[in-house]
Amino acid sequence: MERKILVAVDGSSYSNNTLRYLGQIFAPIGEMKLHLFSVVSCASLPAGKEWLGELELLNSLPPESQKRLRSAKTYMNTAIARLEKLGIAAERISTEVRLARSSVSDDILHEARQGMFDAIVIGRRGLSKLGEMVMGSVSASLFEKAHDVPLWIIDGQVDSHKFLVPIDGSFCSLMAVDHLSHVLAGCSRCRITLFHSTAMLSTVRTLDPQDLYDRWGRPWCEEHLSRPDSLFHAPKQILLESGIPEENISWLHTAKGIEAARQILRQAMIDDFGTIVIGRRGEDVKKGMFRGVSDRVVLMGEEVAIWIVG
Repeated sequence: MERKILVAVDGSSYSNNTLRYLGQIFAPIGEMKLHLFSVVSCASLPAGKEWLGELELLNSLPPESQKRLRSAKTYMNTAIARLEKLGIAAERISTEVRLARSSVSDDILHEARQGMFDAIVIGRRGLSKLGEMVMGSVSASLFEKAHDVPLWIIDGQVDSHKFLVPIDGSFCSLMAVDHLSHVLAGCSRCRITLFHSTAMLSTVRTLDPQDLYDRWGRPWCEEHLSRPDSLFHAPKQILLESGIPEENISWLHTAKGIEAARQILRQAMIDDFGTIVIGRRGEDVKKGMFRGVSDRVVLMGEEVAIWIVG
């Protein structure tokens, strides 16, 4: 089954960290396609020429904007060579450089939706996370807006092939596992730990059976979600059915910690997890355990990849 992700790049060292991460994780997964996408912003489009074709618009731009566009296109060749060195064949890579028609984050999200990509991947500048969230950045803006497309934020240089997946029995945590199982289907290299802490019990969560039936079917839900051990069994079953070897899946439960986000990040640091895969509630939900936890994990996480699944 072909899978494809949209990789937002800008030629920075943070983009290089993203390419490095993708190469390490996905080189053995031949079905994974990478679309490298660069949006070049310019101070202002020439008045009345916003909807010109790309070539006509390029000729209308000031020299500085033309220079940035050429630089972005040059970087794409460098990025392809970098990924090939990491084991991803050129035929698995496509590229596109586009002038911004609105904001950079809006253009990236529009492309992801139009192209029906499995996820958006972006590198984050590793300093001042609080500043990012308060003042705004492309990654912070995407985090606020991309509730319908999984978002992977890569912070720093991530080497570990170990995935930490916080679960609490909610629909959004099951959806995070479902996304992971789709992306890593058939992968024998990565190790996945389903993680539960009593710090995640601060809010009582109710499941809408119809949501579950719509996603996995009533027979599957009745078989795997009604067991005493369904908190662990159901997500494990989702992973097994995607072809992930049982020996690559483990379960970790801890009673330590009183705040879920800090406990998740602490566990990732202690056991050298390179990636955290976490669900979050929809944008219309103002309160709720995973909504707040995913915010804080993204805000505080350093030197780790965080996959946020809405």
